[in-house]
Amino acid sequence: MAQVHPSAIVEDGAVIGADCVIGALCVVGAQVVLGDRVTLKSHVVVTGDTHIGEDSVIFQFAVIGEIPQDLKFGGENTRLRIGARSRIREHVTVNCGTAGGGGLTQIGDDCLLMAGCHVAHDCMLGNRVIVVNSSAVAGHCVLEDDVIVGGLSGIHQFVRIGQGAIIGALSMVTNDVIPHGLVMGPRATLEGLNLVGLKRRGMARADISALRAAYAVLKDGEGTFHARAEALSGNDSAAVQQVLAFILGDSDRSLLTPH
Repeated sequence: MAQVHPSAIVEDGAVIGADCVIGALCVVGAQVVLGDRVTLKSHVVVTGDTHIGEDSVIFQFAVIGEIPQDLKFGGENTRLRIGARSRIREHVTVNCGTAGGGGLTQIGDDCLLMAGCHVAHDCMLGNRVIVVNSSAVAGHCVLEDDVIVGGLSGIHQFVRIGQGAIIGALSMVTNDVIPHGLVMGPRATLEGLNLVGLKRRGMARADISALRAAYAVLKDGEGTFHARAEALSGNDSAAVQQVLAFILGDSDRSLLTPH
């Protein structure tokens, strides 16, 4: 049922779903699984132990599932999993995982990776994540649902970015970003909350107000940043509790704190 251009190479062992379209000069490796209705535009390379979810579209000159750019990698069988309805634009690169990082790179459903961006080994991207043109997400990063990374930005390895956070263009993010945070700058700082994003996603006004009040305490309260977070532990807003759980959770990086 798939449409495969005569110039494309589909290696023996690849699993191609119903109604897939594989364009001119694409290469699909032997361990690849394409879900139903996946489209590879042309000149796309999909290799390694890579699964791509249904209705996803990959544009010209993207390279998906190649080995990680990690000198410790020794040829282990590691994986890449991409969810349904994702859009991967021109010249994007996404690498498989490493044995030392868990062996899996994962991208959720309904993501958009714009032209020229890179997602490195062992990254975990949630659903509806947008990575804008020419940005790079280094190894072992976690981007939770609804994160937006602005163009020409860099995310340092092992950084966590909480749900709904937005990274402004031309930012270098070296530490964790709280859920719903607004971050920007060449050496990025936490500038506030992503209030536009919260409203667009339909968060209740009471929760937005609670988040704004909690952020004021985190910014100007007494003691260390962690102590300020602990002082908010009695807050009954689920949105605030999400932020506090993120701040007080385990991480390999410190947190960006309010500017």
